[in-house]
Amino acid sequence: MIKLASREGGEMLVARKNREEVSLTKVKGCIIGGEQLAVIAGPCAVESEEILKETAFKVRGCGAAFLRGGAYKPRTSPYSFQGLGEEGLKILARVGEDMNMPVITELMDSEDMELVVEYTDIIQVGARNMHNFALLRKLGKIDKPVVLKRGLAATIEEWLLAAEYILAGGNNQVILCERGIRSAEPWTRNTLDLSAVALVKELSHLPVLVDPSHATGVRSLVTPMAKAAIAAGADGIMVEVHPHPEKALSDGEQSLTPKGFSQLMRTIEPVARAVGRRIR
Repeated sequence: MIKLASREGGEMLVARKNREEVSLTKVKGCIIGGEQLAVIAGPCAVESEEILKETAFKVRGCGAAFLRGGAYKPRTSPYSFQGLGEEGLKILARVGEDMNMPVITELMDSEDMELVVEYTDIIQVGARNMHNFALLRKLGKIDKPVVLKRGLAATIEEWLLAAEYILAGGNNQVILCERGIRSAEPWTRNTLDLSAVALVKELSHLPVLVDPSHATGVRSLVTPMAKAAIAAGADGIMVEVHPHPEKALSDGEQSLTPKGFSQLMRTIEPVARAVGRRIR
């Protein structure tokens, strides 16, 4: 039988034994963890207000409730586009407010925490920072939901223990996100571990998202993996969408067009209904 490590005085805070129901995270009238599937969509990076507005308008019309966009981008090459920084945060906040969509962006450095907290509704911890325990401790002291992505090669226990750092600090608004792990397979960006979704739902009360865009890195695989994620029990999906993926400054090859996103939403609806979830 799989067990989480215990803490002094009782079960781990992430453990399902502490709460039978899935913990709900509520943001501006939107819920992650409830009957309605949480759909988060937007470009990998905030490139301009015009592009973000166009993307937000189209994904909102298709049923997405949350808007994503990176202001600070963790890139493998130091010469790749690194994001617009504070200006990107301001654009994201303005567009989110105009479209009545809660916004989510990645926090890379604790030095930027004050700005990110000011301009966004949900803070994302990327895969590369899952083991940044100093950052996780600081996120435990804020009153903002945190999406914690699984590390590039993290075990499920390591992922849950990273979430424990945030919970132990007093912030119980933690959402887990499976985004694929590194394997020997070269044809996809990562290997999407959907067994982790089902297992984490057994072990923990925290809601779980799946990011099929980063998990595969291949546009044509995003929709089938989104369907599989919902069937596996995910509480929501995070999808990259760009009006002109061929011109995107970051991750264009895995970004859906607005038309492709519309098709995805139609495709996942019957799957969601089959597992007792709804899209709208």
